[in-house]
Amino acid sequence: MQRHSSNSSLTQQLGERWLTLMNRLQEDPKVSPNTGQYLRRRPFLALALLLFSAMAALPVGLFLLFALITIVMSVVGFVFFEVGGMTLLSVLSGIALFSLVVSIIVTGVVYTSHVKKKKEEKKERSNASYFEQQ
Repeated sequence: MQRHSSNSSLTQQLGERWLTLMNRLQEDPKVSPNTGQYLRRRPFLALALLLFSAMAALPVGLFLLFALITIVMSVVGFVFFEVGGMTLLSVLSGIALFSLVVSIIVTGVVYTSHVKKKKEEKKERSNASYFEQQ
């Protein structure tokens, strides 16, 4: 007998909560009065709509979270590769400029030493021929 009374009190509590929820839904300014009256006349549809909304919240929330994380990661990756690409371009351009300057300097040193050596050889030949003439 006690089990029957606990079940009926539980049912009564659930009914009261349902009525409170329905009243709150009907009085909510975001819900139009026609919608509230429609759902009050069809409690099974209101319950199905409430359960559908509650059960769909988790998958929709997870999808939105996944979409947000994907967008953030793609933006971070784009910025990383953009900055990395610019850094790489700057470093490679610097290396190319450095090698160009070094090759110009080395070419100048080699050319001047070669010209100086030729002048010294020519001077020695002219000195040698001068001494041979005397």
